[in-house]
Amino acid sequence: MDPRTTIDWELIRRHWPDLMQVALSVQQGSVSSVTLLRRLNNRSRKNQIYQAFREVGRAVRTVVLLRYLSQPELREQIQKATNKAEAYNGFTRWLHFGNAGWLASRDPELQDKAVKFLDLLACSVIFSTTIDMTQTLSRMAREGWILNASDLAVLSPYRRENVLRFGDYTTDQLHTPPPAYNPTLDATSETSAPAPSSARPAAT
Repeated sequence: MDPRTTIDWELIRRHWPDLMQVALSVQQGSVSSVTLLRRLNNRSRKNQIYQAFREVGRAVRTVVLLRYLSQPELREQIQKATNKAEAYNGFTRWLHFGNAGWLASRDPELQDKAVKFLDLLACSVIFSTTIDMTQTLSRMAREGWILNASDLAVLSPYRRENVLRFGDYTTDQLHTPPPAYNPTLDATSETSAPAPSSARPAAT
């Protein structure tokens, strides 16, 4: 049996109670996940618990890979999730134009703050863009345009043409609460729409 290509099921069976005890300890909070990862690092190859966890991970990855190869719908779902993640990462890289996107400090605390502030900035811009898109779509609906749910599903809030990265940033109106808005859209499903084409003015 080649250990590089074959899962050691006997090792998993022998240490299964230990694996369950570790999992319950993490779930109950008696052992933090950070502490566990520090103990089960690459330098713990002689640790039987580490080896058992590694075999469980190999088994899980094998099952996921087999499902991925045999289920087209799963591949489509993973592809969609990957595209969304990559779109967000590209959007944050575009926003982080200062210092060419590089973190200027080696301090882990400052790096953590920089990443969190970048996420906060990205979420704020995305939220503002989503409000603008919702208001525009609501105005289109009032004007008689038919909004299909299938068309709205492909819209993305990661738009860039409406963001002035190098513009003037004023803070004198930050204390003013935004006006209330109704995020509900009167969108028809693809099956109930009169025609499968994209949004267009309703017939009079």
